[in-house]
Amino acid sequence: MAMVPFEPPVPPSPARLQRSDGVGRLGFAAGPAGARLCDLYQSDPVRFLFPRPAPGEPTTAVVVTTSGGIAGGDRIALAMAADAGVVATVTTQAAEKVYRSLGPDAHLAASVSVGDGGWLEWLPQETILFDGARLRRRTDLDVAAGGRVLALEMVVFGRIARGEAFTRGALREDWRVRVDGRPAWADALRLVEPLAPLFAATAGLAGARALATLVHVGPAAAAAREAVRDAADGDDGVRVGASAIGPVMVARFLGGDAQILRRAVLRAVGAVRSRLAGLPERLPELWYG
Repeated sequence: MAMVPFEPPVPPSPARLQRSDGVGRLGFAAGPAGARLCDLYQSDPVRFLFPRPAPGEPTTAVVVTTSGGIAGGDRIALAMAADAGVVATVTTQAAEKVYRSLGPDAHLAASVSVGDGGWLEWLPQETILFDGARLRRRTDLDVAAGGRVLALEMVVFGRIARGEAFTRGALREDWRVRVDGRPAWADALRLVEPLAPLFAATAGLAGARALATLVHVGPAAAAAREAVRDAADGDDGVRVGASAIGPVMVARFLGGDAQILRRAVLRAVGAVRSRLAGLPERLPELWYG
């Protein structure tokens, strides 16, 4: 009988997982009845919806991620622009979920530009990091000397309602602000394993389960700072700090309860947009569904 030579089994090749690479571009120009759409591009899984705004609200665009969440290796890039004199709001349909990663980072990028006399709000709802998620996010604000931007990012660490903590994974959050083409402010937050000491440290997150950053860019940074401070409720357990740096106001929120922190952020956003732009304190209705 002929001997069959032994051949070791061939290891299976690594699975090639499908990844999202979505792009959304949105531009507003001044029209006879307010802001009008002058630029629109979207590729899966990014979609824009344009609900009819409530009385007193500006033109509103809603970003929808049709994939149902963000996985490791996904890339989403958004670009939003408002020409001179335009008032508009861009928000998201719901909280964004970032799932546990098998290794690669998820990448989210938002670029906002505003012309002289314009007011553009980038107010996404919170991002929930599942345990094991890895996220790199960057927000760029490019504002003309007479323009104004109100921008927000919120992060929730773990699915709190089901008792999940954020014990593994990573977060990198970058902000870059330019006013009239010149750098005005930059910031970076980096959380990497081991995460437990960072969450426990008094000089770190000090037990917080959620955080938010609110940035206003424009000629009334000090007024925006005072609006945030006046809206802060010292009895709700949310720590709030706000500073004005030239034309930039930066407010930070830290809290152990994501829902309470969300309400504190809504109060602050409402106070800023009401005092500085004459817009309703209550945000678009989808924030309250």
